[in-house]
Amino acid sequence: MARGSRVRSKTGVYHIMLRGNKRQEIFHDDSDCLKFLDTIQKYKTSTKTIVYAWCLMNNHVHLLLKEGKEDISKTMKRINVSFVHYYNQKYNTTGHLFQDRFKSEPVETDEYLLTVVRYIHQNPVKAGLVEQASDWKWSSCCGYYGKSISHKSLLDTDFILKLFADDLYIARKRFRKFNEQKNDDKCLDYMNNIRKKLSDEEARLEIGKLIGTSNIAQVKNLPKIKRDEVLQKIKKMEGITQRQAARILGISPNLIFKA
Repeated sequence: MARGSRVRSKTGVYHIMLRGNKRQEIFHDDSDCLKFLDTIQKYKTSTKTIVYAWCLMNNHVHLLLKEGKEDISKTMKRINVSFVHYYNQKYNTTGHLFQDRFKSEPVETDEYLLTVVRYIHQNPVKAGLVEQASDWKWSSCCGYYGKSISHKSLLDTDFILKLFADDLYIARKRFRKFNEQKNDDKCLDYMNNIRKKLSDEEARLEIGKLIGTSNIAQVKNLPKIKRDEVLQKIKKMEGITQRQAARILGISPNLIFKA
């Protein structure tokens, strides 16, 4: 079936979501997150893209961008190709890292722009990973609060903060109040699919239910074909990261990545 055309934004502003193929992890450590932000920075500069917000989760990414000198699809393709090349080299893997093409929705009004910013920043809160949006290291939230963040120069806050006040101190104070409000925001209909990341003990129990608790220690000794069948099932389990599964099964993360 042919893919539908991407809905164009009259303002050039898009809420974008990238998800790992088969929900696999995209970021395994801080250096992966830093590299992804480096990549956005590179193409922000060359394409004059405006970056209003971001949030990097383990297996998906939310971005709020205004396209620059080229179509947003071309810019995202550059970002994706560059990061996948880095990832495959680092982890000695091949194949798809991201699931299909990126998802997007147009952002046509200032009101919805603010809703999307809040939605992006509260992603880790609603996933049960942190108590406050500002506790999540890999989002643009603290940049709006005037705090130190990685890649401060990547973030364009002026337009959004001026929607709250011309005075920067007042604008940040009002933005923070808005950003931390409890809400039922649903953008790209994605939050309904997110579950809290399981602890190692919870993950061990869930894997045990799938393959049998007594079989957990035996997975690493299975023939490759059988082992890959088991690992593919585990990779699809909600709330369990691939590195977490590798620790529980006593195998190399690469075995799971390649399965």
